[in-house]
Amino acid sequence: MASVSSTAPVAGSKASATAHSGVAPLRAGQGHSFFWRRLHSLSGIFPIGAFLVEHFFSNAFATNGAAAYNENVRFLTGLPFVFFLELFFIWIPIAYHAGYGFYIWYRGETNVGDYPWTGNWLYTTQRWTGAIAFFYMGWHVWSMRFNGVHLLTNSAAAFWKVQNEFHHPWAVAFYFVGIIAASWHFGYGLWLFAAKWGFFTGESARRKFGVVCLLVAVVFITVGTATMVAFLTSPQVAPPAEISTGAQIP
Repeated sequence: MASVSSTAPVAGSKASATAHSGVAPLRAGQGHSFFWRRLHSLSGIFPIGAFLVEHFFSNAFATNGAAAYNENVRFLTGLPFVFFLELFFIWIPIAYHAGYGFYIWYRGETNVGDYPWTGNWLYTTQRWTGAIAFFYMGWHVWSMRFNGVHLLTNSAAAFWKVQNEFHHPWAVAFYFVGIIAASWHFGYGLWLFAAKWGFFTGESARRKFGVVCLLVAVVFITVGTATMVAFLTSPQVAPPAEISTGAQIP
């Protein structure tokens, strides 16, 4: 979860007359926090952001039917050294990014009620969407990996397992909320990354890139929603013959 400073202007100062949008770039000379914040900012784009792109669009294979989705899962779970790829490029980066993000949230002070500027609301929204996305991912990993049929060894059951999970209305609602939270968090995180690393310094450039980041979030929400609709509207898929019908369904 990327961070942005939200400080009130000093009364009577020039800054109090005009509300400046944007975020100060990361600067050296701030002790160890400079390194950890820079690493936190970078990890949100790579590898976590790259994984999010892959995950959203590989799941979209569901729109091509159960066979296409299962084949994509078989390919991904059959990659060489898949355990280490996930460990070093997914689980450890997510654990650090989330853990340090919660630490930043704990140490930060928001003033949305006192100074309801756009930057403050975006700061708060980024915190909450990050928290929602984190708990959503935890539940999603548990339900897909550790509850019921093990997809790493039974990829042919992938579409069936997700479709059965969507039989629960609360699961559908949680998936949708999680998709929105992850999409917004990544979209605004892109903007924060570019601002903090100094890629866009002028107000006009930042506003234009903000529109691009908003469109990124909308695209992700659209793709995620279309994937959910594919699972919900496809004919019920029977479990593979080698899977016992008595298997636990999440």
